[in-house]
Amino acid sequence: MISAYLFLFQSLFILCKLFPQKEKIVFAVSFSDNSKYLADEFQKEHVKAELVFLCKGNCVADFPEEKGKSIPLETPNPVALLRAAYHLATSKLVFVDNYFGFLSVVKFRRGVKCIQIWHAAGALKKFGLEDRSVRLRTKRANRRFISVYQHFDKVITGSDIMAEIFKRSFGVTEERILRTGIPRTDFFYQLASPDSAVSVKRREDDQDKRVKKVLPFLEGTLADKKKILYAPTYRDGELSAEKIHLDLELMREALGRDYVLLLRLHPAVHKDFEIRGQDKAFAFDCSAYQDVNELLLVSDILVTDYSSLPVEYALLKKPMIFYPYDLDDYGKERGFQTEYMDWIPGPVAFTTQEVIHLIRQNDFDLNAIASFSSLWNRYSKGCSSRNVVQYAIKSCGLLQ
Repeated sequence: MISAYLFLFQSLFILCKLFPQKEKIVFAVSFSDNSKYLADEFQKEHVKAELVFLCKGNCVADFPEEKGKSIPLETPNPVALLRAAYHLATSKLVFVDNYFGFLSVVKFRRGVKCIQIWHAAGALKKFGLEDRSVRLRTKRANRRFISVYQHFDKVITGSDIMAEIFKRSFGVTEERILRTGIPRTDFFYQLASPDSAVSVKRREDDQDKRVKKVLPFLEGTLADKKKILYAPTYRDGELSAEKIHLDLELMREALGRDYVLLLRLHPAVHKDFEIRGQDKAFAFDCSAYQDVNELLLVSDILVTDYSSLPVEYALLKKPMIFYPYDLDDYGKERGFQTEYMDWIPGPVAFTTQEVIHLIRQNDFDLNAIASFSSLWNRYSKGCSSRNVVQYAIKSCGLLQ
């Protein structure tokens, strides 16, 4: 089926290359954050190019008409497939934020750049050529993966450590690394500087407004409570979340007086999850909320496991707790870039009771979080979107 899809896409792409090239920028999107920030920056820079978003899954809704054209990608709809091939074949610049199989069978025109803007600012889990599933793939599949990675003219990064991971994971050389910073981290610098005493009141007012926007259900006494964000990583093969690995009743009884719990579950599983009974006054499912940056901003504590979210959250200099309840099994299945305990900038809990104890104890090493942020956010300094756009303008000859 994969081979048939790619053969059809290749045929359509070759046919569409007969049409003239346009002043056009195409985004292949699976996670919308970086693409949205870049699209806004292209508009700010008055770049005279059409923006087209080829969207995988539900992120089509993140790109309204005023941003550009939005087209479903990797769909059985033949019209959408033809449109995707046409826009890719007639573009000047292509951004991708994930692995897209169609790259293995297309040959862009001379001068077209394909820039990988990846969907994670950091990485603990292995991926790409280092993914442990490589040994289970067929030779044909591995050749296809390598062909996709070879299409990346540039790979953006926010840190030197992530650059080294990309080199190993994609098999790219130093010349293909673009140290611009991660576009979506600009969000945190658009706020008042956390180091400026003059702006404390402005930050508090801004955060209060965002809480009301992001969490309108938190009214009255709930609005004054501290917010714990629980954002567990998706597990391969996890098709439902009828039960999460936190005891909500225990947390409510221990922390409900001072805290509320915000849940950010993976889209593949949250549809089957339901908060029941008295827990509804303490826990709230925010999984459908699109902008994870805003959820990070309004949270007081992050609880996660193997996610890259701590990289962005560290910019806020707030405490985080790591809850890898299945550490041994997950590590064997996915593999880590480094030892888990060496990577994390916060305390570890393996049970709900331990999570509660750490929250009550409130003894977090913010210096460790600052060091973690310096390591992983070295080039993400508030102008990452502009850095990428300026490179694209110069390298592709885009008109302004």
